[in-house]
Amino acid sequence: MAERKDLMKTKLPSVRGLYHPEFEKDSCGVGFIAHIKGEASHQIVADANQMLINMDHRGACGCEANTGDGA
Repeated sequence: MAERKDLMKTKLPSVRGLYHPEFEKDSCGVGFIAHIKGEASHQIVADANQMLINMDHRGACGCEANTGDGA
């Protein structure tokens, strides 16, 4: 198993801008909402809230009895 993890680490992209492969990890889901020109807007907040609603965590809600991380 250690060999596989080492192999996977070698296939990560190189450091680029703010991205650093050292911080790679599995996640249930990630969302990012922003105005392309950096302007503040109530719509940004509303869109971010809707994104959170849409990203229900299967394990946390108990949707599948045989899966989940115990959250």
